[in-house]
Amino acid sequence: MADTKREIERKYESDDSGLPDLTGVAGVAAVVDKGVAHLDATYYDTADERLAASSITLRRRTGGSDAGWHLKFPVAPGVRDEIRAPLSDSLPRALAGLVRSRVRDAELLPVVRLRSERDVRDLVDADGRVLAEVGVDAVRAERLTGGGTAQWTEIEVELADGGDPAFLDKVEKRLRKAGVRPSSSASKLARALAETAPRKKRGGKGRTAREPAAREPVTAGDHVLAYLRAQRDAIVELDPAVRRDVYDSVHGMRVATRRMRSAFRSYGKVLDRAVTGPIAEELKWLAAELGVDRDQEVLTERLTAALDDLPRTLVSGPVRTRLRTWSHARSGGSRRRLVAVLDGKRYMRLLESLDALVERPPLLKAAGGKPGKVIGTAVRKDFGRLSGLVERALALPPGRDRDLALHEARKEAKRTRYSAESAVPALGDPAAGLVRSMKSLQSLLGDHQDSVMAREALRELARQAHAAGESSFTYGLLYAYEERRAAADETELPGAWAEIKARAAV
Repeated sequence: MADTKREIERKYESDDSGLPDLTGVAGVAAVVDKGVAHLDATYYDTADERLAASSITLRRRTGGSDAGWHLKFPVAPGVRDEIRAPLSDSLPRALAGLVRSRVRDAELLPVVRLRSERDVRDLVDADGRVLAEVGVDAVRAERLTGGGTAQWTEIEVELADGGDPAFLDKVEKRLRKAGVRPSSSASKLARALAETAPRKKRGGKGRTAREPAAREPVTAGDHVLAYLRAQRDAIVELDPAVRRDVYDSVHGMRVATRRMRSAFRSYGKVLDRAVTGPIAEELKWLAAELGVDRDQEVLTERLTAALDDLPRTLVSGPVRTRLRTWSHARSGGSRRRLVAVLDGKRYMRLLESLDALVERPPLLKAAGGKPGKVIGTAVRKDFGRLSGLVERALALPPGRDRDLALHEARKEAKRTRYSAESAVPALGDPAAGLVRSMKSLQSLLGDHQDSVMAREALRELARQAHAAGESSFTYGLLYAYEERRAAADETELPGAWAEIKARAAV
């Protein structure tokens, strides 16, 4: 079993390697000596250091109070999520899965061994509550894959769980006054890799051969590839969060797949569709797998919220129980199923195809054109397609045909929004304005489509209730509410669309 800890810490170094007196730090009542811990950690990575390139560390450590396997993901400067698993001889499966999107089929090897003598002190307040742990680490580093050794001393200040990050500023102010300076390395591993690397590798930026440095966008193709690379990176980086069921991670990965598919369609004159077409189909598959339960959850939340707004006197029968039972029965997936998808060969092949796409892009002639012209033409074409769909929907009378037409317009609004997003670096404010317009239109049309789906669900629930001899009264009330809500959206749409057309300037 693995557990997660948010780690907020800062690292320092000084010429005399000593720890200044910290009793003068505001809020610190005492500095408690906790003794010396002997730590022995072996860090794992691929031969081309893919984890290090993403600022991810994976280690097996003995000694100290938290011996075991530790996997750390960067969150912000000085902030990492540390996922821990019990000590074992081999890498736990739970942690192996969390690095699979980076590692793929490559073998994880022991690359560096760090042995540290940690002199530990707790900074405590007047009530004896620990505010932070301060360690003075004497580190000896040894590269295990051919290289050298290094040693240094550093000071590490880690905020106590639930502590105020502003406290670290107070500690840093005191340290700086004593001549201690922030470390030039983000982590012990980064420093060890730099100082123990074979001489021909020293002085680099830590980037692997898999990820060449991106140059400043110049051509239309450069801009499109920068956007696609960002979406590829989002899928890879969100993979561990999806596996851990982090809030909104599934939605984020689905959006990245949609953005990439939208770019394939919008920029068919920049990228060869014979290559992007099959990838788009695989992205569509992945989005569907990610959405197995999410769409049902959204619909259930909408119905539950509407039910909560009803007075109790209007809730007739076991409506809440039936809604929960219906929602559970329609849920088609599970966390275990989704993780199996992410562990599968099909998903791994998709990631490899995305790498190949951004590293060896199938560029067409228009890719060498001026960004403003090529990208602007693509966005205007998307907006024109959307305009036709909205005008067609508005010309239809209320009913099923209009509902379907508005649904198609909603999907096109989403695609146009994504193409406008990709165009912002090249077109600037006009594209940014279109993004804002598409967000508002997408929200309006999305609410309408959610109402359509809610009414279909309420009809099904009412049939089930009637068959069970229960009252269907409440479902009818909720249905009427959704009808009014959809009608209000349709009433608002003509004016909103007229404003959007008037503002469109791409």
